[in-house]
Parts: sequence; structure tokens; C-alpha cells
Amino acid sequence: MRWPPYQHIFFDCDSTLTAVEGIDALADALGKGWRIKVLTEAAMNGEVDLEEVYARRLRALKPTRAQIQAIRQTYKQNVVEDAAGVIAALQHLGHQVYIISGGLAEPVEEFGVFLGVPRQHIRAVGVQYNQLAGDWWRNQDSEYPNSDQRYLTFDQGWLTVSDGKAQIVGELLGEQSGRSLLIGDGRSDLLAARAVDLFVGFGGVVERPAVLAQAPVTIHSPTLSPLLALAAGPAGLRRLHHTSYQPLVDKSLHLISTGAMTFQDERLNQKFHQAYQAVHSRPH
Repeated sequence: MRWPPYQHIFFDCDSTLTAVEGIDALADALGKGWRIKVLTEAAMNGEVDLEEVYARRLRALKPTRAQIQAIRQTYKQNVVEDAAGVIAALQHLGHQVYIISGGLAEPVEEFGVFLGVPRQHIRAVGVQYNQLAGDWWRNQDSEYPNSDQRYLTFDQGWLTVSDGKAQIVGELLGEQSGRSLLIGDGRSDLLAARAVDLFVGFGGVVERPAVLAQAPVTIHSPTLSPLLALAAGPAGLRRLHHTSYQPLVDKSLHLISTGAMTFQDERLNQKFHQAYQAVHSRPH
């Protein structure tokens, strides 16, 4: 039985590519973590709509540009295991990789580029700053913005509402051909499932009951390596044999064989595992 590859792979960022929620890390740095985490968890678990808490969190924090930019390093320090390797392997096979995030654009974009994702394939939420904050007159002619500028507002759009990621997927895909897959941990990712051919829940950082109950496929390991077999398919895995990605292929198949990936959809389960057994049993 065949398992065709997914040509377009959409990643959530926070709690998927990195083991932190950027807004919560920002809140911790400002000593307001307890106030913000409650709102973040409520939105991620679907208890409240994202649009109800997005502005509240940022108004409560009022961060500077420097504080927002510092999230980049937090992302990098907490990168999910094998995230960069899976992205590189998929790109080696010719897949298109994207990041769609409700996080803040500056750190998300820099982190995505760090992982090897083209900047034009990354979407996140822009922030506007008070241009008259701090010593604004000293940097008028500089290419480096005043780091003391304080948050003023955010760019409202599809990524600041719970059910908006599907629209961004559609915009990025355009008229391109090929099957698509989205992987993420939260309710906004689950709601975007209608825009792709397969939604994969990622429980490697946090397992959210609503996502686990409804995702056709869920990865339970703290590494993203099982996604490689799912997205590339048997033919893609064979092409990676005897390359620098061989250890990642072996890790992916081993984790799948030990239950790191589960299916809610029995038809998909049978189809995938029959195809996987065929490549797994074949001599390399």
C-alpha cells in the first residue's frame, strides 16, 4: 500500500519547534509569568478564543523592542529535538517548509531562519512600537531601531484569532500542487486542519486533551523525528539512505515502532504502517 509524500509542511512554532511559549517566556523575564500563563493556556486549550487574550497579554507586559527580540535566544536555547534536522531532510528531498505562528514576528522569523526556513515562508504577528520612547533622537539615521521603544500595538489579522491559520495556509499554498500537512500543539492548529490534507498533533512538549482527541495523527515523543517518515513517505526515506540523514531516518523508524506516533484514524493507521513495514523490512 502506498503512502505518498506531503509536499508542503506547515509548522507551528511555540511548543512545536521550540519547547517554550514565547509570550510566557517574555512574561517570566518581566516578572509577570503567573498572570500571562493562565491566559495562554486557556487559549491554547480552547477554553477562550485567542482574540480575547492576545491584546490583554501584551498590554499587561508593555515590553520594549529589546525584550521582544530577546525571545529569539530563548527559542534557540529550547529548540525541540531534531527540529532543524527534520526541516533540512525535508528540504533536501524538495519539500516546501513553512512556519505559521501566533507568536511575535521578530523572534519567530529569526528563529525560523536559524532553523533553515526561508523568511518568505514564515508568518507571525507584527508589533508596532512607540517611536518616541527612550532616546529616540539618537537613532533617527541608524539602521538599528531604538531598543528602548516600547510596545504600542500589534497587527491584527488571521494569526491573532483562534480560527485564522487556515486562511494563512491557503495564502501560502496559492495555486501550488502537492499534498499538505500541518503540525502543531494547540487549538488554532487543530482548527486549521480543514486547510491541509493531514493535521498532526504534536504532544512532545505539552499534550492538550482536545488536540489529542481530534488529531488524526499525534506524535508523543519529545523529538520531531517521527514526522520525517510521515511527511516523506517510504520513497523519500529510501532516498535518504546512505546520506548524512540516515541516522535521523533510523531514529524516526525506531520511535514509530515503539509507539511514539499514534493514529485516531484506523484507515490511516493501516495505510501508513503497511507502507512503513515495506520500507523498514527492505535491505538498505
